[in-house]
Amino acid sequence: MYNITTDIKRLSFFLILIGLVAMAYGFFQSLTVVSDDKIKSTVKKIAKELNLEYKSKYKLETKEEKNIHLDEFDQLIENSEEDSKNINNHQKEDYSELIYMVEKKLHCHIDPNHVHTVSDVVYAAKHYFHAKHQRPWSSLLISTLFFLMVSVAATLWWALQYVAQAGWSALLLRIPMAISSFIPYAALILIFIIITAGLHWHHTFHWMAEGIMDPSDSYYDEIIANKAAYLNIPFFLIRTFICLIGWYCFAYLLKKYSLSEDKYGGGTKWYNKSYKTAVSFVLFFGITSAFAGWDWIMSIDTHWFSTLFSWYALASFFVTACAFIAIITIYLMYNGYFKELNNSHMHDFGRYLLAFSIFWTYLWFAQYMLIWYANIPEEVTYYQERYDYYYPLVMITLMINFLAPFLLLMNRSSKRSKGKVLFVACLIVLGHFFDVFLMITPGTMHDHWHLGFVEIGTFLGFLGFFILVVFRNLSKYQLIQKNHPMLGESEHHEIHIH
Repeated sequence: MYNITTDIKRLSFFLILIGLVAMAYGFFQSLTVVSDDKIKSTVKKIAKELNLEYKSKYKLETKEEKNIHLDEFDQLIENSEEDSKNINNHQKEDYSELIYMVEKKLHCHIDPNHVHTVSDVVYAAKHYFHAKHQRPWSSLLISTLFFLMVSVAATLWWALQYVAQAGWSALLLRIPMAISSFIPYAALILIFIIITAGLHWHHTFHWMAEGIMDPSDSYYDEIIANKAAYLNIPFFLIRTFICLIGWYCFAYLLKKYSLSEDKYGGGTKWYNKSYKTAVSFVLFFGITSAFAGWDWIMSIDTHWFSTLFSWYALASFFVTACAFIAIITIYLMYNGYFKELNNSHMHDFGRYLLAFSIFWTYLWFAQYMLIWYANIPEEVTYYQERYDYYYPLVMITLMINFLAPFLLLMNRSSKRSKGKVLFVACLIVLGHFFDVFLMITPGTMHDHWHLGFVEIGTFLGFLGFFILVVFRNLSKYQLIQKNHPMLGESEHHEIHIH
């Protein structure tokens, strides 16, 4: 029987405190956002002092100026690029003083590469402050989705052991069971994020913006409007509840049968119930995970789509779940638990981490290569933005998620070493946090992104909450399913290489 230690509790509460401070800081910063009217009046006033003419060349200002969304700003800038080719270098230099004075006055940052008129300065400043308002919400969504989907993917790993009738893992099934206990907590936070997006507290999901599907509105977007049958808030919420409630119910049933096996003795009765539930869950998850990937992540970049995306996201979350299962198992082994586990169990963990890291890389490359080869404008824009503004992080993510597991776990002896498997598992958790960051942030923050105290602190807060929930659940039940019919096979597990 495992008892949660004081050190684990202290670490958890310390990390939770960091997370709360980071989120509070992020939301406090968002309160300092300057209004659109003040931005416009300030820029026009400074431009007048510098004898620069304010003249809008954007259709958005035909009736009255409303709050511009980040995606719309980027589109407007792209439309004005052709006009800017006729502006000589002397004229561009005239705006540098305006940019400097506006940045000093409003305490913002403006990219001079997209500024060719005074109105560009107005929109660039709006873009900056809208991103500043969006920052804590994006950070909250990244960490919520990361730990929610890791918890669900751990449940998938648990179910697959039954579907495959695997014997080697029988000793370990209480680990993913404990991880699955985090599903309802993360689900509630995700529902809060979605509801507040629908109430326009933030603009995480661009397609939820007011007027964007109304042909009479200046914000009308024909591409997004054509997706209204699928992307509408009631149907979006229905799909969300189906996914979250379904996943939780399957995890609950697997847990119930696991504990019943302990309570009511051996045999195959409860094992067979778990097997049937696991098969049903895998089928259900195969469908709902696609909806989840499309809805919660891909719809952020509303104009873009990829038929591979949900598989790619699932691979990211699944390998991270494998890493967390390995980390918790090895931690418990170092503390005197799971004495029955041997190097062959570590070998299997190493193979999971290596195999699914390669699978994730294959899907990453397949999605990228097909889009690059086709070179269709509405598809390449997804990667263009990430390469323009996130290139170093993209390369770091690839190196951590592919090169590190490939090089460090290719050798057989490395897979059988607790220390090396633990090190690679920790790298994978970090690398796939970066991966989820790259899935979400470019669509919500564009070029005004940060990976600082708010983002890292929020992640650490969720990590502390996750650790507390998981280890408290581990301490409630026996660490080993004592009546599992394949327990003997797991205890004597040995991999022989011929």
